[in-house]
Amino acid sequence: MPRTTDGDGTPVPQRLLAAATRLFAEQGYDRTSVQEIVEAAGVTKGALYHYFGSKDDLLHEVYARVLRVQQERLDALANADEPIEKRLRAAAADVVVTTIENLDDAMIFFRSMHHLSPEKNKQVRAERRKYHERFRALIEEGQSTGVFSAATPADLVVDYHFGSVHHLSTWYRPDGPMSPQEVADQLADLLLRALRP
Repeated sequence: MPRTTDGDGTPVPQRLLAAATRLFAEQGYDRTSVQEIVEAAGVTKGALYHYFGSKDDLLHEVYARVLRVQQERLDALANADEPIEKRLRAAAADVVVTTIENLDDAMIFFRSMHHLSPEKNKQVRAERRKYHERFRALIEEGQSTGVFSAATPADLVVDYHFGSVHHLSTWYRPDGPMSPQEVADQLADLLLRALRP
């Protein structure tokens, strides 16, 4: 049975994911071998295959772990007892901040998604669709109550905002002039302005 933690108590699955994320970001998914991942994580191939069935599973988990956090946060924000414009703004800003906080994961995913097996690709698309549908429901709630303009279909508004989010990894730099929260506030305000009646 593989060890579940290393000397400092870091669980093996987290070590493997951290090593895979770093290597995929530096070298690309297709140019990173399983051997390089296990060496960087300080474990055996047996340990990797105990927790992840394949390199494909690691790629899927790189994205899925971020999406799980984002989904939990979106659900909490959407269910809050706040006016719709406040809930949507918070959700729009949160997805920007959490994406920037996990920029390597986002970059790896959008650069390497085509390497996923058809089954994993379908699963990821379903998970992402669930998130987008929850976000769209906030826009539709505001449109149906007259708080937001209904001139632009909610689907297009979602595509507009997430187009910006999905491209963060191509231009955002941690040492740049804006903090993650400042970028998030600007993009969330832009979205709310676009929805003004």
